[in-house]
Amino acid sequence: MYSAYRTCPVTAARSECLRFPDLFIIVEEMGERTHLGELELIVMLALLRLGENAYGVPISRELEQHCGREIALGSVYATLERLQEKGLVSSNLGEATAERGGRAKRYFRATTKGLREVRETRQALMKLWRGLSELEGHRA
Repeated sequence: MYSAYRTCPVTAARSECLRFPDLFIIVEEMGERTHLGELELIVMLALLRLGENAYGVPISRELEQHCGREIALGSVYATLERLQEKGLVSSNLGEATAERGGRAKRYFRATTKGLREVRETRQALMKLWRGLSELEGHRA
């Protein structure tokens, strides 16, 4: 059961907090939405393109090939960590390999939540894009 008292400021009277208990529930639910930044979005798209073979080096190559952008491997891994903390990707360790000095690769894959966020980001960007003649090749 949700208690409005938990979120009431100490200085506020309890009667005031009880008049607006739904406000606190709404604010808590709004915090659950995750927004993708540009680098997060393109890393997610590269990860989806690669499927089961998605780890740092191929993701970095995919970004360079398709976006024409060279992104430092450290930035790719930092982004993957952030995406994992947000619950948008999950990872697992592969087998240790001799060519990596006995170290295992960490493979990443999109979660259901991650796929939903990519779709919602695409929809939002498409809505913003529509009707902008400067971006559609038409002269204003």
